[in-house]
Amino acid sequence: MGKAAKTYTVSEVNTLVKAALEEMLPPRLIVRGEITDFKHHVSGHCYFSLKDEGGILPCVMWASKFRAVKFSPEDGMAVLAKGHIDVYTAGGKYQLYVDKIEPEGVGALQLAFEQMVKTLKAEGLFEDEYKKAIPQYPERIGILTSESGAAVHDIQDSIHSRWPCVKLFLYPVPVQGEGAAEQIAAAVRNVNRRNSRLKLDILIVGRGGGSLEDLWAFNEEVLARAIFDSTIPVISAVGHEVDVTIADLVADKRASTPTKAGVVAVPDMEEVLAQLAYFETRLGSQARAELQMCAETLRTILASAVFRNPLMPVRDREQQLDELSAKLIDQTKELLATARDKLHRSYEQIVRIEPHRLLGKMAVDLNDLQNRARAAMGAISNSCCVELAAVDNRLAALNPKSVLGRGYSITTNKKTSLVVRSLDDVQMGDELITELAREHKIESKVTHKQEGQE
Repeated sequence: MGKAAKTYTVSEVNTLVKAALEEMLPPRLIVRGEITDFKHHVSGHCYFSLKDEGGILPCVMWASKFRAVKFSPEDGMAVLAKGHIDVYTAGGKYQLYVDKIEPEGVGALQLAFEQMVKTLKAEGLFEDEYKKAIPQYPERIGILTSESGAAVHDIQDSIHSRWPCVKLFLYPVPVQGEGAAEQIAAAVRNVNRRNSRLKLDILIVGRGGGSLEDLWAFNEEVLARAIFDSTIPVISAVGHEVDVTIADLVADKRASTPTKAGVVAVPDMEEVLAQLAYFETRLGSQARAELQMCAETLRTILASAVFRNPLMPVRDREQQLDELSAKLIDQTKELLATARDKLHRSYEQIVRIEPHRLLGKMAVDLNDLQNRARAAMGAISNSCCVELAAVDNRLAALNPKSVLGRGYSITTNKKTSLVVRSLDDVQMGDELITELAREHKIESKVTHKQEGQE
């Protein structure tokens, strides 16, 4: 009987496959393919697959490796992935462990730059409406750059050659390498927080030229947002003429080189002095013209009659006042004379009327009218009393209670307060009230009802 075949566990099979792959495959592979099912896990690790017309290769990229990737991998993107093949024994599958990934055909940094520009532009960070005006005559300027680079000297020389009265303040920062963007952004925010004391008018952020990789710190999102949030106007002075960074696009003004930052930041003192001299000349000419015009006006005024004889207007007013005073006196005398004549005529009329005799006659007539009125009022009062007595007698005759004095009574139902006229007005057990003369009353209860004969 032959020897029995060995039985393997699942883990042993996966281990054998892992060992075979390690022995047969090269230690490093560069794989071309199209990304599909890309997932960036919360742990920072990335899981995706590379596919072509003939198949699919699972891939994984650890967070420590992915942090170095500048662009954002997306489904459908053609890439070159560098790494090694190994077996994920717990899942029973082999996969490519990616150490480095680049877009095919275009550099990773260039793609990352284009992606970042697209993202920030969509948010409006490049719009002119958010850009702050650069002060025309700044007094204090802050510079964020490397203290050891040539850019700081270029910026200082270009500014002082144009506007020597300005004060410059250097804030040293690294301008390339890992973490440079974060440090520049932190410096921008720190200067803004302290600007109530620093009182900076402008902030220049820049460095000299270099490759796209050298300038990459100025393409990072963290620096772009710090520049956008700055309350101090920011001038970006990065690289040479042809270099455009995201910091240039977000900044309030861009200087194509550090040397040209001075042209953007400050005016030319010679031009300002020339302009002041021009204004001085114009102001002097206008002042002389105004003085000449005022002198001519003054000569015209002095030549007028009022200055030749200044008391003439006063004398004219005095004469007018005398005339008005005389006229007022004459009119007053005339009014008084007219009033005296009118009073005299009224007195004569009163004397002719003899008012004392008229008053005596009126007193006699008034006494006669009073006597006649008293007599008429007595007659009317007597007539009214007679009529009132007659009406009282008739009312007494009509009073339903007047019969009570002759032995009659009035019975009412206590419950309904109605006068009892028939048996139907009461029920058995109803209480009755019988009213007699002099407001005497008797209360009783119905215990029996008897109908009379027809």
